[in-house]
Amino acid sequence: MSGPAGQLKGRAARLARLMPSGSSSAARTPFVLLVVLLLGGGLITLLLLNSALNEGSFRLSELKKRTTDLTDEEQALQRDVDGRSEPDALERRARELGMVPGGSPAFLNPDGTVRGVPSEAVAQRTRAPAAAPP
Repeated sequence: MSGPAGQLKGRAARLARLMPSGSSSAARTPFVLLVVLLLGGGLITLLLLNSALNEGSFRLSELKKRTTDLTDEEQALQRDVDGRSEPDALERRARELGMVPGGSPAFLNPDGTVRGVPSEAVAQRTRAPAAAPP
């Protein structure tokens, strides 16, 4: 049996020696289960981590949108304040409230003396707008 059949038997015998018998397969079962559990646990951990990162990303985009909206609102309010702070707008609003421009100013010194000539503010007469013809 020195032909190909003999070589096949020799290889099979060597492989049989290298492969442990049936009793060692029972010893491998806990190891295989441990590896499967570790891989499964790792995958579940990665899934949870990915979900947490996605949730944080959505929250960040919501906060960025809210910041943009609040910035736009702040700019609109600042334009409104600037428009009402212009001298012409202040004068118009003061006249609507019945205020009149002041006369020449007078100042009190720390010793109680008056510097300047105080005068009463007098409302200037404005003409009523002419009625439009019918």
